[in-house]
Amino acid sequence: MTKPPPNSPPLHGLGIKALAFAHGFDACGICDASAPWQAGLRLRAFIEAGHHGTMNWISETSHRRSHPTHMWERAKSAIMLAQNYSPAHNPLDDLAHKDRAIISVYAGGDDYHDVIKKKLKALAGALHQQYGAQVKVFVDTAPLMEKPLAALAGLGWQGKHTNLVSTQFGSWLFLGCILMDQAVLPDAPNPDHCGSCSACLDICPTKAFLAPYQLDARRCISYLTIEHKGPIPREFRAAIGNRIYGCDDCLAVCPWNKFAQTAQEAKLHTRSELGTLKLVELAELDDADFRALFVKNPVKRIGLERFLRNVAIGLGNSATKASMKAALHLSEHKSPLVRGAAIWALSQLMSHQDFSSLAQASMHRETDPDVIAEWGHPP
Repeated sequence: MTKPPPNSPPLHGLGIKALAFAHGFDACGICDASAPWQAGLRLRAFIEAGHHGTMNWISETSHRRSHPTHMWERAKSAIMLAQNYSPAHNPLDDLAHKDRAIISVYAGGDDYHDVIKKKLKALAGALHQQYGAQVKVFVDTAPLMEKPLAALAGLGWQGKHTNLVSTQFGSWLFLGCILMDQAVLPDAPNPDHCGSCSACLDICPTKAFLAPYQLDARRCISYLTIEHKGPIPREFRAAIGNRIYGCDDCLAVCPWNKFAQTAQEAKLHTRSELGTLKLVELAELDDADFRALFVKNPVKRIGLERFLRNVAIGLGNSATKASMKAALHLSEHKSPLVRGAAIWALSQLMSHQDFSSLAQASMHRETDPDVIAEWGHPP
């Protein structure tokens, strides 16, 4: 189709939405990509407070994040797409099985970046073919703030846990965006339906929410187990429990989830082998095993060392004899990051006398100062 002249009236969104649903998306909304918004100011405050922690890529790309047109100056419309990934059961129920390793629901299946991006590219091609539009595709891998855009496009609202909430899908939505150089009639934003509810704030194990709509990522279990590269601060270790990759507590407790239906996209379903992982078995993984287990899966991106660090923390919180044996195994690991976490686990699983005896027998072989410090904290 020939590109319309510059001053042509905005396109109607019904045809675009029909294409989106035909390409397998569960929701679609449209907003003006060039309109002023407050998200840039909120991002600046977040960074200035240091709440992004060691995620330097947020501060380094803050200008481009501050407005969609800083990503692409020709952008006139944002086509916001959503894919439901609601689980078949409540992930909070898994926390009672302390010997299991809990992985965030979003990471149970294939990497959503790959799944969503394939659909976005196909849809973008159809938009270009039908409307002659120039388009750019984004799915959480570029400095574009999808959540405030999705709220502007009427897909939901940013809840008190800072994630998008939908009256149709609850808190379980993956987001993608197609920026378009043609004007499209925008949808109305969704009002905030959180009301007086504070369930997501109250359930957070590490008290990562400073106030409604304000997250300190440095206290968030998802940040600590995925983004944070060093030893996990001692003050958060017990609260992490058996969560070894991410955390779903604030999402899972949202009352709006009662309207969510199990995800239809099979590639996003939790794989059977990832739904009942045992901490003691994961402690035995080498790099090849790790890569094989998490092939085409987002867990793979943190690497074996950080993964075993998280497993060791889970072992320390599991209170089983088998966990002690697994922690002893990890305390001999070549990585000081893993050894340090394993020694903390032993301090939680052993008596004061036994741990002190082990420390006296083992500490002289250690050269890493962080690991030595862990030996100096008896139960």
